[in-house]
Amino acid sequence: MRPGDDLAALLAAAAPEDLCDGDVLCVAHKVVSKAEGSVRRLDDIEAGERALRLAAEQGKEPRLVQAVLDETAILLRADRGVLICETRHGYVCANAGVDASNAGAPGELVLLPADPDRSARELRGGIAAALGVRPGVLITDSFGRAWRLGQTDVALGAAGLVGIDDRRGQADARGRKLRATMVAVADAVAGAADLARSKDSDEPAVLVRGLERFVTAEDGPGAGAMRRPPADDLFRAPEGSGPP
Repeated sequence: MRPGDDLAALLAAAAPEDLCDGDVLCVAHKVVSKAEGSVRRLDDIEAGERALRLAAEQGKEPRLVQAVLDETAILLRADRGVLICETRHGYVCANAGVDASNAGAPGELVLLPADPDRSARELRGGIAAALGVRPGVLITDSFGRAWRLGQTDVALGAAGLVGIDDRRGQADARGRKLRATMVAVADAVAGAADLARSKDSDEPAVLVRGLERFVTAEDGPGAGAMRRPPADDLFRAPEGSGPP
C-alpha cells in the first residue's frame, strides 16, 4: 500500500459478491494510514531537546520519541520505556499510536490516520459507489487496557455502525433496572475481527456478519463519540501533575 492508493476500490474488488448493507468491514488502521500518507521516515526527523531527554530516560530512539511527541496532545506518563499519550484525536494509548511494525520499509513509522472517522466514512462511500451497498466500516488498532494484560483491537473510526448499545434504563433478566450498562459494540466487533487474522497475516480487512441490528443507513457520530471525557477518567492525573 502506497500513499494515494484507492483503498476503497481495493476493498470493493476483494469483497465477496454477496456483500450487503448489513455487513461490517473492519480495516486495520495501518493500511488506511499508508494510503493516506500518514507515515514518516526516521531519517527525516530531528529530535528536539525534550525528545532527547525522554529518550535517554526511557532507553528509546530519540527520533522515534520526537515522532511520538509530534502526535501527542498531552504526555500522561513516561515509565519503563513506554510513553502513555493522549493523541491529537483524543485517544489515550502507548506511544501516541506511532509504530514501526508492519511498516512499508526499514526506518518508516506509521502514524494513526489524521481523522479515523472521516476515513471510515470515505471508505464506506467509496465502497457504496463501486458496489451499490453500504456495509458498516470500522478503522481498528490494538490498544492496551488499564485493568487488563494484553492488547485487543478497538475502533478508532466508525461509519454506519452503532458504537455504544446504551442499555441504561432497560431491565435485566430479573426485571432489575440497568443503571450503568453500555455495551461497547464497535470495540467488541474490532476485537472479534482481530481474532480472525494473525498479526503477521498481511490481511488488512476482515468481514464480519450477523450484526445487522447494529448497522445503520446513516454514518452516525463515529468512534470519536466513544471516548471517555477527561473529567470522567479516573486514571488521568490531576492537571499539572503529569510528566514534563
